[in-house]
Amino acid sequence: MLRATKIVATLGPASSDPVVLERIIAAGVNVVRINFSHGSTDEHVATVREVRRIAAQRGCDIGVLADLQGPKIRIGKFADGKVDLEPGDRFTFDIDCVIGDATRVGLDYKELVHDVKPGDTLLLNDGRMTMRVDATSATTIECTVIVGGVLSNRKGINRQGGGLSAPALTSKDMDDIRTAVALEADFLAVSFPKNAGDMYMARELMRAAGGKMLVIAKIERFEAIGNLEEILKASDGIMVARGDLAVEVGDAAVPALQKRMIRMARELNKLTITATQMMESMIEAPVPTRAEVSDVANAVLDGTDAVMLSAETAAGKYPVETVESMARICAEADRSQSSSLDAAFLNRAFTRVDQTIAMSALFVAQHLHVRAIVALTQSGSTALWMSRIDSGVPIYALTPEEGTRRRMCLYRETHPILFTYQAHEREALLIEAEQKLIERGVVEKGDLIIITIGEPIGKSGGTNSLKIVRVGEHA
Repeated sequence: MLRATKIVATLGPASSDPVVLERIIAAGVNVVRINFSHGSTDEHVATVREVRRIAAQRGCDIGVLADLQGPKIRIGKFADGKVDLEPGDRFTFDIDCVIGDATRVGLDYKELVHDVKPGDTLLLNDGRMTMRVDATSATTIECTVIVGGVLSNRKGINRQGGGLSAPALTSKDMDDIRTAVALEADFLAVSFPKNAGDMYMARELMRAAGGKMLVIAKIERFEAIGNLEEILKASDGIMVARGDLAVEVGDAAVPALQKRMIRMARELNKLTITATQMMESMIEAPVPTRAEVSDVANAVLDGTDAVMLSAETAAGKYPVETVESMARICAEADRSQSSSLDAAFLNRAFTRVDQTIAMSALFVAQHLHVRAIVALTQSGSTALWMSRIDSGVPIYALTPEEGTRRRMCLYRETHPILFTYQAHEREALLIEAEQKLIERGVVEKGDLIIITIGEPIGKSGGTNSLKIVRVGEHA
């Protein structure tokens, strides 16, 4: 199934079996997410090795996203695993508490006692519970329960309106960046960045370890919204992490923020992943709710590069069915999109030759109704620029570079293909490319296609020509 929108699936116990893993990849997964909040380094190494084995066996490319844990803004553990709190109950967060009970619990994030003041509102368990801060000391936060419920071990805790001082990168994250580099991951997701500085630091640490990953900022803090443009410019893309973001800014604000973030990212030639509770009911049920279908479809219509599954594929009962359902929804939403060049594109100025060629290809494709755009690329930049504007024409990115192909697995409307060319003359190379596409069954003789290529051949960033070709005319 040819889809413009890509699918990211989180791996975990439900998808660790090689048979299940192969089935979810066959169902339509383009990128797998390795969540460093769970599992050991050895487990992550084994998982990525298995993903690469299956991808090679199937003759496809699968990207790997390494997702850093970030600061542990969580409570501690209870003696009985959980407590039931009612509105009006008094409850204390105590950094010295080892095992909690019905009146108090410890904190993994001990700096919280300095970040809050009386009158603040604390939200727990993704906002399902609410407490008002009554008093603070050097070691405790005394609260009154406003919205009660069951509070269990290690649930997340946030201050409404943001303002927590926790740094985006912890010592564990720094170790995990080195692990991600050793795994040859393709994307690095940074949790809870507040500004561009957090992203620059993550990139420098990654490069110092010898990595070449694309860096993705997870937008989940209140402060990140005000710094969105600078964070985008310091990143290769963003993840619209709607869970923690909704807790900090309020759930009603998230849909409009999602649209704004995706729109801004596309304008700045950045990638977007829309995440959190997209198919949540399928953790327990074999079919999605109508609301979930609409949610996924709306993210596609917003122009997101990818939609992401979390617990649905990591711990759910129906990981394969979930991916199959999401793939169907994405494909249907893709087909319903209008394909017209907007004014922002027509009024845009280009200073680079390769970017100008990419945009010219889209313009020609729109007016000549070509079957495909074919980008012979080393770095993938030409394909990225093309994928920022919906033309309705599939982009086939041909490259011998494995890392480039895996990174392009996240690009909207872009389909990477291994192309180890033999010819070094331009015309002979174009014939080879045509033959490759015919062999893959994506074009037929007589189809009109656009091919972009750079000379000298094989030079990164050198795309400097565009050719309109009738497939088979060289034969």
